[in-house]
Amino acid sequence: MANPGVNDPIEPVNTGRRRFLTMTTAVVGAVGAGVAAVPFIKSWNPSARAKLAGAPVIADIGALQEGQRLIFEWRGQPIWIVKRSKAVLEALPTLNDQLRDPMSENPEQQPPYIKGVTRSLKPEISVLVGLCTHLGCSPEMKAEIRPEPFDPNWKGGYFCPCHKSKFDMAGRVFEGVPAPTNLIVPPHHYENDTTIVIGVDPQGAA
Repeated sequence: MANPGVNDPIEPVNTGRRRFLTMTTAVVGAVGAGVAAVPFIKSWNPSARAKLAGAPVIADIGALQEGQRLIFEWRGQPIWIVKRSKAVLEALPTLNDQLRDPMSENPEQQPPYIKGVTRSLKPEISVLVGLCTHLGCSPEMKAEIRPEPFDPNWKGGYFCPCHKSKFDMAGRVFEGVPAPTNLIVPPHHYENDTTIVIGVDPQGAA
């Protein structure tokens, strides 16, 4: 049966999406040397027709460790769920003056209940659409706080090697890069402490 994400008509750049689809067939790597990889955890599997219609995806994050990422698929898009470290969370406010939209004032990039520098319902858990807002490539996660060739003062985040766009660990875009806006936060809510429902707003959300 064909994967509904492969022929998604909204895909303008084939290289990034192909890379995503390749990634989701294998193990999702953990960040940092010596950290065990996280097995790719698939949600319950709705039909291809239901996926195209935007059926919600159930994400079990019970095994997610600090510095690790899980990748799911919703509406043909990669959804990244990352557990951020305390050091990364403490670094986020220090980056505000380097970012294009540090307070996420563009309402098209996240639901109204997603606010603050963490852009999340729970500070330690980030939920993002893993597609660069420039041309739809899939950025690389560089979550460790350490110098990088593209930024000697890197505090963790996402780097798109295709056109050099940079985002912090909240998905906020840096100034002076091709990407025009922050990474998108999809609608989601917590069913319980270890289960995220992607595609459905929290009950009573404004």
